Amino acid sequence: MTVARKIEEFIQASSWIRRMFEEGAELKKAHGAANVFDFSLGNPNLPPPPSFRRVLREILEHAPESAHAYMANTGLPETCAAVAERLSAEQGVRVSGAEVIMTCGAAGALNIAFKALLDPGDEVLVPAPCFVEYGFYADNHGGVLKTVPSRPDFQLDLGAIEAALGPRSKIVLLNSPNNPTGVVYPEESLRALGRLLEEKSRALSRTLYLVADEPYRQVVFDGVRVPPLFSCYRQSIVCSSYSKDLSIPGERIGYAAVHPEAEHKKALLAGMALANRILGFVNAPALMQRAVARLQGERCDVAAYRRKRDLLCDGLAAAGYEFIRPQGTFYVFPRSPLADDVAFVQALKKERVLAVPGRGFFGPGHFRIAFCVEDAVIENALPAFARAIRRR
Repeated sequence: MTVARKIEEFIQASSWIRRMFEEGAELKKAHGAANVFDFSLGNPNLPPPPSFRRVLREILEHAPESAHAYMANTGLPETCAAVAERLSAEQGVRVSGAEVIMTCGAAGALNIAFKALLDPGDEVLVPAPCFVEYGFYADNHGGVLKTVPSRPDFQLDLGAIEAALGPRSKIVLLNSPNNPTGVVYPEESLRALGRLLEEKSRALSRTLYLVADEPYRQVVFDGVRVPPLFSCYRQSIVCSSYSKDLSIPGERIGYAAVHPEAEHKKALLAGMALANRILGFVNAPALMQRAVARLQGERCDVAAYRRKRDLLCDGLAAAGYEFIRPQGTFYVFPRSPLADDVAFVQALKKERVLAVPGRGFFGPGHFRIAFCVEDAVIENALPAFARAIRRR
């Protein structure tokens, strides 16, 4: 075998979204793209805010000759400072530019945090359902992903987290708003989790870190507020990107920020800066760093995602589906009408509807619908969703 055995195994483990994408391509070839309703990919379909193009033009027109050169692995000082200023207001804790590292998206931020923190065999605990690639990120650095069940409403089960914490635990990873469920963890849960981690850190004689993956922080609905992690626990790291709020996922720009009162902050920041280089990222894209420094607080038309959510959820409810109405993101995670979520996704496929089985997110018995699509796709798919549940 030419490909490493582990990569072969990973290909199989990560195959659900890829498989649905490939099957969708075949369906579109056979029936025409307009007659296939593809909800498989979480690829933002809204344009960036108009300010994004304006800022890019201004940067390109006035950029110095050194604009595209290497820089410190942590990023441009002015960009780190701009991010820190916004984070200070958002987190309720004063953050400086020295505590921010610009990265190649939220995935790059998570990887440098894991690289700096994990020894071989250390565990990363994450509430399930969750994004499948977290397991690959942990494995990249010798860690082990350990999923922890959530409550039936997909909120944190603190008892399950407490039971799962042990001598090899190092990181608790949270994604809120959550992919694939769309739930937001309330502040009281985060504060209770912070107290639990303080107690367990003392009992285990090792620092337990809370890492937040927050690329959907700005994509929330109905006045929902995403609580500040830094106000809930000092040993914490926030990882995020501009992929969803600015609708620029292909530009690969994000950041990691370390709590200014973290106990081992100096060593952690040094390790993450080194990891940015030795993992091959070197530094975040220079042009995008200059752009986002001037776009703090800007976001795409989130009201359009709310409209899509309501259109889809109202139609699914009328058809008889059971689900938690998402508070954020552009996903809904209904209960599968069949015990076998793969079988139901195949039934949807017969109606030319593409979704992803919940087991692809450690959430068997459900399926994920990504509603970041044109309104017409949702409208035209609703009769197909209704037929599929009737024929189960």
